[in-house]
Amino acid sequence: MNSSHTYLDLIGRSRKLFDDDINKNTEYLNEIVSNARFLVLGGAGTIGQAVVKEIFIRNPKKLHVVDISENNLVELIRDIRSSIGYIDGDFRTYVLDIASDEYDAFIKSDGKYDYVLNLSALKHVRSEKDPFTLMRMIQVNILNTIKTIDQSIESGVKKYFCVSTDKAANPVNMMGGSKRIMEMFLMKKSEKITISTARFANVAFSDGSLLHGFDQRLKKLQPIAAPSDVKRYFVIPKESGELCLMSTIFGKNRDIYFPKLDHELNLITFENIAVKFLKNRGFEPYICSSESEARKKINELVPQKIWPCVFTASNTTGEKSFEEFYTKDEILDLKRHQNIGIVKNKAIYDNEQLNLFLSKILDFKSSKNWSKEQLVDLFHQMIPNFGHVETHKYLDSKM
Repeated sequence: MNSSHTYLDLIGRSRKLFDDDINKNTEYLNEIVSNARFLVLGGAGTIGQAVVKEIFIRNPKKLHVVDISENNLVELIRDIRSSIGYIDGDFRTYVLDIASDEYDAFIKSDGKYDYVLNLSALKHVRSEKDPFTLMRMIQVNILNTIKTIDQSIESGVKKYFCVSTDKAANPVNMMGGSKRIMEMFLMKKSEKITISTARFANVAFSDGSLLHGFDQRLKKLQPIAAPSDVKRYFVIPKESGELCLMSTIFGKNRDIYFPKLDHELNLITFENIAVKFLKNRGFEPYICSSESEARKKINELVPQKIWPCVFTASNTTGEKSFEEFYTKDEILDLKRHQNIGIVKNKAIYDNEQLNLFLSKILDFKSSKNWSKEQLVDLFHQMIPNFGHVETHKYLDSKM
């Protein structure tokens, strides 16, 4: 399952979101990209690969891609060579951790880019289940962003883009909170370099997502489980790449791009998508009352073209029943693009608050001693009305 048409059908849409904006600006996009040098960080994830392809098809002068996943970078190259082919410019990939000395040496040896796009992130709500993974999320989502912006400023980069999330609007989990704090640091750094970002919906069937998990469950002959009450907006991978490129090229300083809501972009439950997914694969869902029942019935039901499912209400830490792209207090520009909205920001930030956050995080890391409660308390200090509620139940304890 890899066609855009199939993805759209499963998330209840008939057309792609950004075709009008991309088509209207095709000549300008091609001209800018073909004369520019790009560095894409986290370029081997689902969103990163989509962004890399959008840049690659426009024949850039230079396109360097960094990611920590060796296997995903190999697949990216195979995918590009097999579908698009080659470009005249300098295209290379590097297996590097952004926080490492090797990455710093890489930047020192080159660093000559017009655009730096940071797609690296720990994106799972479940990453807050323990204090150590949570600190790594802070490292990747906040500290690495600060580091790569500072390096971009030092090397004279024209524009810095990084991806945010819809979960940063009125966040209720630590992942969304980390991206909201990241946005605070962006406001400060925007006084020294032009920065834009994007908040967009869940990317349908992206690596590690619940929808991608549906595909894995079928391949492994296992039941499908999904929350019955959680609603999300979805974009397909190509749309995620298009939105990031539009923000990179057209976004003014501190702009946050997001998909405009229209009659097709609606909130949809995971349960609804699971049912559509199974029917697309030729199966009827069978609703089980428990995980154990679903596991027991898999071999009995599948030959009958019936698939056992477990749909339950969400009760895990950090789950938000619905998503939103902006808050009621944010200023919007809904006229510049046809299908893309923009959150407009001024360089407003509390420098003392930001410095205090960094100081505490670095102290924790230096001492190699911190608790989840300390990190949650720090996030509450940073984010007014932070909606985090600890239930002590996590997704890893469910099927």
